[in-house]
Amino acid sequence: MTQQAADLLKDAEAKMQKGVEATRTEFSAVRTGRATPALLDRLHVEAYGTAVPLKQMASISAPDARSLLIAAFDRGTVGEIRKALEKSDLGLTPNVDGSNIRLNIPPLTEDRRKDLVKVVRKKAEDGKIAVRNVRHKIHDDIRLQLKEHKISEDDSKRFQEQLQKTTDKYIKEIDSLVASKEKEIMEV
Repeated sequence: MTQQAADLLKDAEAKMQKGVEATRTEFSAVRTGRATPALLDRLHVEAYGTAVPLKQMASISAPDARSLLIAAFDRGTVGEIRKALEKSDLGLTPNVDGSNIRLNIPPLTEDRRKDLVKVVRKKAEDGKIAVRNVRHKIHDDIRLQLKEHKISEDDSKRFQEQLQKTTDKYIKEIDSLVASKEKEIMEV
């Protein structure tokens, strides 16, 4: 395999890994019956004239399995944090106590759990599509090199087999993330 083909494979693997990481990040934002600070990772608060990530404005902890405690660094931003929590799609009601905000995480109903599993599967499919798109792009690059006679037919076949193995590895990794997230959601 040529150096250029090896570089393409390395590039493909890095991009596929990013696709898996993005899927993992998406999964962390899906609410399960257990309180975790990762639920609020993507939440932004309108403060200081701009949208600021919540984790830059407050410390977030899970004192028990059913609640989150948000301690604002600046007491003046508690109102904005509360508004952002109410507007979010989490469906949680914030309880303000001075510079702290407590979020109680209610147990999930069976129907809500099934809906969340569907959401997880959709996010997983998006991740798989991203991985396959990387494969498709690199595959096109290899065909172009073959057409321009920069690599041989044998090298092209070897490279495509290696590319498919890499793709399968990352698709399998996403599948295992789905399985563990589904198990976590369905756990009562």
